[in-house]
Amino acid sequence: MRRVARELVFKLVFEYTFYGVANEDTLDLLLVDADLTDDDKKYISDTYAGVLSEEESLKKTIETHLTNFSIDRIYRPDLAVLLVAVYELGAKTAPVPVIINEAVDLSKKYGTDKSGAFVNGVLAKVAKDLN
Repeated sequence: MRRVARELVFKLVFEYTFYGVANEDTLDLLLVDADLTDDDKKYISDTYAGVLSEEESLKKTIETHLTNFSIDRIYRPDLAVLLVAVYELGAKTAPVPVIINEAVDLSKKYGTDKSGAFVNGVLAKVAKDLN
């Protein structure tokens, strides 16, 4: 179920990238899902809060690992995926390959044809620096 929980966090962060404020109503609606375990609900709440509280730091980390690209040019779904994944890498919420693989999968699902490779490249650099 962690995959589902991670996708829900992505959706919350994606929404946040538009409005710049947390939407507690959306969070509450997503947490009502009966299929989520208590651990998944805690993961969603904690990760969402963590990404929002560390947003500037996460963006700086992402930006320092971009090549010939500015953070302002990142496709919004890719940025949301990167924010969640970089937070998870720092918080060590799962093994590094799992975090990267699921982030790439999300970027392929919600991004462009090039999103998977882009996200993979950025996260590989971030992971290397964090270890």
